[in-house]
Amino acid sequence: MRKITVLSFITLDGVMQAPGGPEEDTENGFKYGGWIAPYTDEASGKVMRKIMEPADLMLGRKTFDIWEPYWPKNADRWPGVNEVTKYVLSTTRSASDWQNCVFVSNVEDIRKLKGSEGSDLKIWGSSELVQLLLNHDLVDEFWLMIHPVVLGKGKRLFNDESIPAAFTLADSTVTTSGVIMANYKKAGPVKTGAVGE
Repeated sequence: MRKITVLSFITLDGVMQAPGGPEEDTENGFKYGGWIAPYTDEASGKVMRKIMEPADLMLGRKTFDIWEPYWPKNADRWPGVNEVTKYVLSTTRSASDWQNCVFVSNVEDIRKLKGSEGSDLKIWGSSELVQLLLNHDLVDEFWLMIHPVVLGKGKRLFNDESIPAAFTLADSTVTTSGVIMANYKKAGPVKTGAVGE
């Protein structure tokens, strides 16, 4: 069985839209694209190299549309990105000129993929795909890069339909610029109780 890991740059208020640049994703008038740029430092670069090691990728169609023209021409910035398999959730596309792309169309396709043999799957961006997986309890792990900024508006990592689950902190780094880079692994159901009893 494959493990599904969500890797996301997020703000303190959970926004994940367009972290990398002003024109990355301006949907719904989003005007803060590139909000992670002021926080990049040596510590974050070290963690990023670790989590960007080659693995199969799963992407939502909108993120795929952003990546498809970019990464084939910039593979020196992410060695292996062109060689790994990219699984794309889409009901409107079924083919791409970018090598090693496989299109899936629904949650059942993803369940079958997760249950198959192969490398683990990493999801970058893809807010709607991540929410769909959370709503069906298909996320095993998070790598969250939590930035000390509040944006108020934008696409969010979590919605109100996520299936409740507990996670354990497996690794973390706090950078000199105040970014918390935390790896959380699924730990079972949510436990409750009364504080002080």
